[in-house]
Amino acid sequence: MKKMLLTLAAAVMTLTACGGNNANEQNAANNAGNTGNAAAATKDVTVWAWDPNFNIAAMKLAQESYKAINPDVNVNIVEYAQADIIQKLNTGLNSGTTSGLPNVVLIEDYRAQSFLKAYPDAFYKMDDLIKSSDFADYKIASTSLDGVQYGVPFDSGVTGLYVRTDYLQEAGYSVADITNVDWDKFIEIGKAVKAKTGKYMLTQDPNDLGLIRMMIQSAGAWYLKADGTTPDLKDNAALKDAFATYKTLMESDTVKITADWSQFLAAFNSGDVATVPTGNWITPSVKAEASQSGKWAVVPMPKLKNTASSVNASNLGGSSWYVLNVDGKETAAEFLAKTLGSDVELYQKLVTDIGVIGTLKAAATGEAYNATDEFFGGQKTVSDFAAWTQQIPQVNYGMHTYAIEDILVAEMQNYMGGTDLNKVLENAQAQAESQLQ
Repeated sequence: MKKMLLTLAAAVMTLTACGGNNANEQNAANNAGNTGNAAAATKDVTVWAWDPNFNIAAMKLAQESYKAINPDVNVNIVEYAQADIIQKLNTGLNSGTTSGLPNVVLIEDYRAQSFLKAYPDAFYKMDDLIKSSDFADYKIASTSLDGVQYGVPFDSGVTGLYVRTDYLQEAGYSVADITNVDWDKFIEIGKAVKAKTGKYMLTQDPNDLGLIRMMIQSAGAWYLKADGTTPDLKDNAALKDAFATYKTLMESDTVKITADWSQFLAAFNSGDVATVPTGNWITPSVKAEASQSGKWAVVPMPKLKNTASSVNASNLGGSSWYVLNVDGKETAAEFLAKTLGSDVELYQKLVTDIGVIGTLKAAATGEAYNATDEFFGGQKTVSDFAAWTQQIPQVNYGMHTYAIEDILVAEMQNYMGGTDLNKVLENAQAQAESQLQ
């Protein structure tokens, strides 16, 4: 999966909210009033997505599944980099014309609210075609606006702590000892692993605050207040706890510093680190080193010790599908609803063929979700991830995730250099208020 693209923040920051208060009324009018209707709609559906081995592969399975339902619909899947999709959507929607835009587009959950709030009349509402309650609760905050469901929730970014069981044993610990722990206990075990095995506990890129994101969402907190626009940094107890925990971790001599994605992958494939705390999408990369089969397990993510609301479940990444209010929208919406919006068997194929763990609740009862994985010692990893998905606290990612992280990356370095934590977060708050409001 995708390492988060901080450089794309500027594109999202330029979005401005327009007329969101009447989204329900306006969208209903758009859905009813655009030229054409379901009977006369085009039978061509164009889809934009990134990542041929994950998202596009999943859409191709959906395309194959839908042929049995409606063979007359032609689904054209176009691959673009995520950065290009963001740029093309912004350009097209800002221009006031939908010419050249797709019927269906994949949008990262961290960015969805920016598009929904900036262009409230550009997306087709899906309330009548899918039930939001059919999907993991935490996905609804990012895929809906003002009570209207626009997105079809897709993959789960549910996190897990991937652990080398052999390194744990060498250090005198079992998998049970690191299951449902807090980050302080994790650091304690990490020090023992480093002392006994010489292996680092995990990697960290100082310019990527995905670890902070996972920590605060485990507590039901985010960088913004519940409105999704007001910065919430200075008095954010979970963020303060996460910063303090991060510093303790980084100063524990258990972290291998990495600078890019390839170094991150190499660290665990080569056996240099004992754990990988991240989203479930990393599973294929972990399994890529066949010689390590049977030496891994996955346990719930650690939680924050000093934040009572923190739980052993969180999220990192994930995306969802959206229908644009353009000609052919009815056909596109029905295609999504009948496949990724409800097809339990399709989700079984997504797991077995690609490794996609979806957020459709009913899919978790399927055979593929309950299969054992010998690479992980016979553990039912997909079933475990599906269960943890239901425990992820719901937060509103809002409009400025990456813009705020640009600020926090710099302030984290100040904090690591000795600046008082309260001062660091006060500075971050002031910068966010100045730049984003």
